[in-house]
Amino acid sequence: MCVRIFMAKAVVIGSGPAGLTSSIYLVRAGIDTTVISGDQLGGQLIFTTDVENFPGFPGGILGPDLMTKVREQAGKVGAKFLDSTVTEVDFRKQPFVIKTIEKELTTDVVIIATGASALWLGLESEERLKGKGVSACATCDGFFFKDKDICLVGGGDVAIEDALFMAKIAKKVTVINRRDELRATHTLQQRAFNESKIEFVWWSIVKEIQGKDNVTGVKIENVKTREIKKIPCSAVFIAIGHKPNTEVFRGKVDILPNGFVRRVEKSRTSVKGVFVAGDVFDYEYRQAVTAAGTGAQAAIDAIRYLETK
Repeated sequence: MCVRIFMAKAVVIGSGPAGLTSSIYLVRAGIDTTVISGDQLGGQLIFTTDVENFPGFPGGILGPDLMTKVREQAGKVGAKFLDSTVTEVDFRKQPFVIKTIEKELTTDVVIIATGASALWLGLESEERLKGKGVSACATCDGFFFKDKDICLVGGGDVAIEDALFMAKIAKKVTVINRRDELRATHTLQQRAFNESKIEFVWWSIVKEIQGKDNVTGVKIENVKTREIKKIPCSAVFIAIGHKPNTEVFRGKVDILPNGFVRRVEKSRTSVKGVFVAGDVFDYEYRQAVTAAGTGAQAAIDAIRYLETK
């Protein structure tokens, strides 16, 4: 049975860089704010080892440590935390109602910052070696494999953009694709085909990522001939797409055909008083620092909205 809480002036759904930054700005503006953390406290950075592209940490910082610091900062200024998962929302009238497994909250404004989850291959070896050479973000982790041989799985725009990015850093980039053609745009394909450091392996899927404490190679299978082949490498980047965490918001706010939340005006969604920040709407940049920036924008827009009321 839900316990009704009266009431948070603002509720932030999500505890990654976007959500926590939003909460800091809201609380500093004197707004009573509750952050509903979700089942992945800290967002995707929890699965990232060294973060060297977030300002303020010249020596780098572990992803979990970064998010712990940001959460501590949010708590220090006065944000409240509910470490639970949202099961239902009602945006039809104000105050809005947010239901979790244990509690029910009412609020004047909501910031959706639930992020997006990378799509994975579903291999046991992949799960075991995440952060040890397996990554879903080449622009985040590629620098750690400078002058190394790496493999990249995927054939869409993001995959080929990542391959071109890694070609500037790595010794060799092997793109593994399950078909004999790419889904990426023609221009990207031509750039990749003209890049001497990029090699393509067609009609193939990854059966196993090899290595004990770090990645040493991949075992692939040709889907037509069933031939098994091993490719030595120091990292495997999975670029088969991201799934925005928007299930609970379908039918509540406008969702784009690709599954991401649609922004109507600045950071506002199709519902007045409901704002969005981070990777749950941003399918282009997907960086911790850009997520934090949109978190600040959403909070400022929410503050201005509350002032008009």
